Amino acid sequence: MSSRKASDLFVECLEAEGVRYVFGIPGEETLDLNESLQDSSISFIPVRHEQGGAYMADMYGRLTQRAGVCLGTLGPGATNLITAVADAFLDRSPLVALTGQADLHRMHKESHQHIDVVSMFKPVTKWNTRINAAAVIPEVVRKAFKVAQEPKPGPTHIELPEDVMSAPVDAQPLPARTTSRRLEPSAGELLAAADIIRGAINPIVLAGNGVARAGASPALREFARATGIGVAETFMGKGSLDYRDPHALGTVGLQSRDYALAGFEEADVVITVGYDLVEHAPSNWNPNRDKTIVGIDSVASEVDEHFITEVDLVGDLYHILSRLTEELRHAPHKVRSSRLDDIVLGRFEAAKDDDSFPMQPPRALWEIRQALGREDMLISDVGLHKLWIARMFPAHEPNTVLIANGLAGMGIALPTAIAAKLVHPDCNVVTVNGDGGFLMNVQELETAMRLRTPVVNVIWENAQFGSIVWKQDKKFGRHFGTDFTNPDFVKLADAFGMPAWRCEAVEDLGRHLRHALSLELPSLIVVPIDYSLDVSISEELGTETVAA
Repeated sequence: MSSRKASDLFVECLEAEGVRYVFGIPGEETLDLNESLQDSSISFIPVRHEQGGAYMADMYGRLTQRAGVCLGTLGPGATNLITAVADAFLDRSPLVALTGQADLHRMHKESHQHIDVVSMFKPVTKWNTRINAAAVIPEVVRKAFKVAQEPKPGPTHIELPEDVMSAPVDAQPLPARTTSRRLEPSAGELLAAADIIRGAINPIVLAGNGVARAGASPALREFARATGIGVAETFMGKGSLDYRDPHALGTVGLQSRDYALAGFEEADVVITVGYDLVEHAPSNWNPNRDKTIVGIDSVASEVDEHFITEVDLVGDLYHILSRLTEELRHAPHKVRSSRLDDIVLGRFEAAKDDDSFPMQPPRALWEIRQALGREDMLISDVGLHKLWIARMFPAHEPNTVLIANGLAGMGIALPTAIAAKLVHPDCNVVTVNGDGGFLMNVQELETAMRLRTPVVNVIWENAQFGSIVWKQDKKFGRHFGTDFTNPDFVKLADAFGMPAWRCEAVEDLGRHLRHALSLELPSLIVVPIDYSLDVSISEELGTETVAA
């Protein structure tokens, strides 16, 4: 073994894990690491704020199921990562966060920029550690990636003291295990679940973000086709079934009557597939605790008084669904319609004839849907527009309507879109942002231009924090602390060298979108939006149950 500095070994370990990108900002305490990255096969992508870099790693992990990697230095560089790392934690995205740190001999006392970063990251990571000796680097890196990528995936964190990274070391990377053992329930558990479903009068499926994560959408579609059982989707489960599939019951979780109108009120058996409680509490669909629940997930179900499973089928979702399909295909249930879907899609289709301006959300979403293909991607930021997208924007495939609904942090759309375009360069990628959230990571327009990632950023402009206005008006009959002014977004985009347009009439959005999607560089479209139409589009749907 040849001796070299520890940062070289660390980067070799990253290469062994298949890392292609590290998103971040270099620091004084990461000088050796950044030099080692420069001499490696890994592309270090400088961003303009550490949060933006962590969001990019977050989306990279979500789309590939291989851990995205982000880098910040000590102190403020590390603290700037935390919000996006927390998003990966609640949205279940594999991610490895790297932070620099001062020399080991400074850590026992007060010292410039030194804070206990490992303790700060502990609540928002699956595992984290400080490397105190160069010899343990191969084990630490292998563990960080293994833990991040195993079910349920999420972030890990490694702290890199400056003196450890510059120290000489004789060691080699550990081989990365690229395939994992496929867990599966016992035959008895599968038969017990099949008996429950076969004997149900009105069974229903609730599909969550775990379906896309496991690549189980084809198996779920065949399960629904063979059994006749309808599938409702959470916000992050959108596209598990094509919205035109006769078994698709719609997206639930926004309003109190969603579940009832989709069929949960009449259901005696609920089959949850990749369902995650961080999105929507089960009390919304099992308020009386009278449903028999069959849980299908990659890990054992969470404990909740409204989510007591009769059978837990833990393991590979695709395999479990395929086995159940074979057991159940000879006794299919009658395909049921969804009043929820009828109301929402009816309003969506009617929007094409809405000529009012400023545009109302349904018409804006209708134009975006017309401009995008089946495999193209819409990424939502967080705000009132997110609720409209979750409520109404139809998806054909999983991971094509991307909504952050765990931590749900504003400012997520632009940086995650950059990563999405790196992962899927042949797909069109459009973001929808509120004017409140967009400025929270607007600096990454420069990153997008530098990388030439042709992402189209659509800003719905109304000079208010719209979701809070909506909530305050409902609760108090007035709103406060919610109004602001905006820059001229077209001139702002121009300052970054980016083409941009402002819609002056209802027909402008579709025209600008089609042009923007033909370009090979990022662009921006401003849409004056009219939020006077309540996202609770029908009294029949009830009151809202979630935050934006």
